[in-house]
Amino acid sequence: MKTHFTKEDFLHLEDFTKIRAQKRQEILKIKEARRVPLGPDATLFFENADTLWWQIQEMLYIEKGGDAQIEDELLAYNSLLPQGQELVATFMIEIDDPLRRAKVLNILGGVEHHLFLRFGGHIINAQPEEDPNRTTESGKTSAVHFVHWPFTKEQINVFSQPSQDIIIEIKHPQFSYKTLVSESVRSSLQNDFST
Repeated sequence: MKTHFTKEDFLHLEDFTKIRAQKRQEILKIKEARRVPLGPDATLFFENADTLWWQIQEMLYIEKGGDAQIEDELLAYNSLLPQGQELVATFMIEIDDPLRRAKVLNILGGVEHHLFLRFGGHIINAQPEEDPNRTTESGKTSAVHFVHWPFTKEQINVFSQPSQDIIIEIKHPQFSYKTLVSESVRSSLQNDFST
């Protein structure tokens, strides 16, 4: 299990260009198996080494920043690699209309502290990445948040049981939804745990 990226993990731009189209199709399949809609305007994308590798490699391809950029990307993304006893997700508020998006984001301060996983009698509260803080003093939140759910070994065992009901819930005063995770997503996520 990959728990840390180094610059040696990434392809030179010429080599990446040769495999980019094929790799994109592979990553889209992986991402789809790790995507969980949460209400009409929010989605969780559970990250793993494959999804994060792709994100970094794409940033290097698009921005062409060389070694200096690689170091910045590693600093930004290494903290999002699951470490064997956690799930990590990008939580996105996705609203196309800019006026409605601004209105919603203005009332969702602290939303990143209101995400929960419930399964088999366990409740795990998400722990947001705090650097940088994504909610302003005025109460406006960002459209993108990164969250971790730390697990105990017992919780991993329960989560890993086939057909275990997993509920993801957001309980913000202005934004309250819950969804049942599909068995295919649960099965994909259990691979993030080291045994």
